[in-house]
Amino acid sequence: MQNESLPPSVRPYIPADAILPEFTFRALVMGVLLGMVFGASSLYLVLKVGLTVSASIPVAVIAIALFRLTHKLGGRDSSILENNITQTAGSAGESIAFGLGVTMPAILILGFDLEISRVILVAVLGGLLGILLMIPMRRTMIVLQHNELKYPEGTACAEVLKAAANDASRAAAGEGSRASEPDDAGKRASVIFGGFGIGLLYKVLNISFKGWKDTPGMVFGAPLKAGSIGAEISPELLGVGYIIGPRIASVMAAGGVMSFLLLIPFIKFFGEGLGVPLAPGTKLISAMTPNEIRGAYVLYIGAGAVATGGLISLVRALPTIWKSLTAGLAGFGNSVANGVAAAGTLRTDQDIPLKWVVIGSFALLAIITVSTPLHMNLLGALLILVFGFLFATVSSRLTGEIGSSSNPISGMTVATLLFTCLIFLLIGWTGGQYYVTALSVGAIVCIASSNAGTISQDLKTGFLVGATPRLQQYAILAGALASALILGPILLQLNDVGTVYVPVEQVAPGLTTDASKLTDTAALQGPQAAQDSNTYRVWHKTDIAGGPAGKYLVNDAGSVVYLVDPGINGAYTKRPDGTEVKKFDAPKAVLMSYIIKGILDRQLPWSLVLFGMMIAVVLEMSGIPSLPFAVGVYLPLSSSAPLFVGGMVRWLVDRRNGKLLQNAHLSEQEKQAAGDRSSGVLLASGYIAGGALAGIIIAFTAGILTNFDRAIGEWSATNNPFFEGANADALSMLPYALLVVLLYFVGRTKEHAAATK
Repeated sequence: MQNESLPPSVRPYIPADAILPEFTFRALVMGVLLGMVFGASSLYLVLKVGLTVSASIPVAVIAIALFRLTHKLGGRDSSILENNITQTAGSAGESIAFGLGVTMPAILILGFDLEISRVILVAVLGGLLGILLMIPMRRTMIVLQHNELKYPEGTACAEVLKAAANDASRAAAGEGSRASEPDDAGKRASVIFGGFGIGLLYKVLNISFKGWKDTPGMVFGAPLKAGSIGAEISPELLGVGYIIGPRIASVMAAGGVMSFLLLIPFIKFFGEGLGVPLAPGTKLISAMTPNEIRGAYVLYIGAGAVATGGLISLVRALPTIWKSLTAGLAGFGNSVANGVAAAGTLRTDQDIPLKWVVIGSFALLAIITVSTPLHMNLLGALLILVFGFLFATVSSRLTGEIGSSSNPISGMTVATLLFTCLIFLLIGWTGGQYYVTALSVGAIVCIASSNAGTISQDLKTGFLVGATPRLQQYAILAGALASALILGPILLQLNDVGTVYVPVEQVAPGLTTDASKLTDTAALQGPQAAQDSNTYRVWHKTDIAGGPAGKYLVNDAGSVVYLVDPGINGAYTKRPDGTEVKKFDAPKAVLMSYIIKGILDRQLPWSLVLFGMMIAVVLEMSGIPSLPFAVGVYLPLSSSAPLFVGGMVRWLVDRRNGKLLQNAHLSEQEKQAAGDRSSGVLLASGYIAGGALAGIIIAFTAGILTNFDRAIGEWSATNNPFFEGANADALSMLPYALLVVLLYFVGRTKEHAAATK
């Protein structure tokens, strides 16, 4: 029978007494594998532009299509509940990738090594803790507050699953056969797979075979001296821009315009006549390139703007946060009183028993406390417990009210780090070890709160389709664990392949130190290891006397040999042999490092940071969201410009498709949901996955294909007009234009019209 305690309008699609295949081995394995794929692409994106996009709908569509294919080949068709288990397990990777990419690279920026054990521990502990903290609140937030908390992404995913339900599922739901209806699942999946193939092929031809310039641009002379424009013409950034829409994409691009066409020329104009370097820069401004000006001054301005924007978004949400916290605590109290598993005997009311939730949470905290790689202590573990529960509760509710894309996880992480660092400062914990402790607290809380929001969306989907919550919780635990185990190695490899070992003669000639005091050792990693297999002593230089601060490799005599410039947030884009490398800006990780260093060691150029803070304040006073603008200030314009292009394509598509809906009696929310399920979003998701995974594969093979890469580069430099020459920038836009045009025409479908029926 249906759940009689609920009104008919909120009863699940599959009744509680219906028995359908659900937690099957094939559904779980497919979800875990898809979660790894989309988690890897999300990690790539968050390192580049500080953004991720929801993976639930693409994973659901792909799962439906693959199960349909196996059915045509003689296998069993999948039920709607199996498809739901697959999308639940597959969605975990994206939230863990966001938390890792926002926090862990800050360790590199602070001058420490990014150890694999530390990264995996943070990912696993944060991911599992967020899930466990959300379970007691499910019935309150998902069921009892169904009409109040919409969970837009989860609701949209449920509609996708219901639209593609097979005959057995429709019969269980009391509906007729769909045999006479058109099968859209295969068509929708072909759009994603097509976008994936196009994105992958485009990226390989562009990067591996040097088919055309990947970042065409130009630098201006007077009167806009040092101003520059450029665009990274990649499929993944185009897809992200399309999905986030014109509003946010435009605001981010505006921030990039301010940096590269106002702030950098401004600094050049006023500083060109100086006869001494202006701190924190170490060179004359007259001798600096636009990127050097950005690194020395504008990044601090951008960091101040991002920090302020994150805090403002958090402050603005305080009334909702308080409401969320009190409701969440009430729900937790009810669950404790009644027992999570005892909330009802119906299949659709079964959660993981509360005793296992409590035991699991305390077991995770015990592991956190004793884990050597985290440099953790009891105070840090208690802070994780307090902030983790607070922000997991807030994240779960805010996701229901405003959606995952607007959930201020970055602001919550900033608040966690601020309070943690201030507590450490008050008790005198200011050494380098406490950098890692504070960052570990922030990282685990960030991942836990992000994952709590994700599982809330999934549980909403499950509630609407009639899934078993306990089985969904098992699925996302498995998906989170699997994604956490692979994302750490991917993060380290992306850093290693972009790391440049800069000969010290280029940055600090004659630099020496006392080698007898250096105990850590390291060898070169990545492509340069083939030319130098020696083992060196590691020196973490924290001042700028004699050369820039950073990590150095020193020989036994005390002579510095290399400056280690990391692939994440590094400054050198060429190796000594002339080959180019790709760097990741990791904008939000840089912000986290600035907070830690600024509070614990008071080493920030506060004037520049305050300039950025005032930019955010002025924007908020003008009614413009400051956080996306601030991220645009921090990012290269070449990264935010393609987001703008994707956003404009979405604007044109929505404007055209809006005419199909003008006579339909749909709310704005329903129109938005129709747009989020459209073929344009599916193609954009394919672009993102294909382009990002191609970038990861290229990074993993860089050390093997060094000679091939050098040979192709030399040939293209002399024979390929799309790669080098007077018209190379203009010609490189032609392949990109094909991606843009295809996205527009695929987005211009009649799906919106179908949504009105």
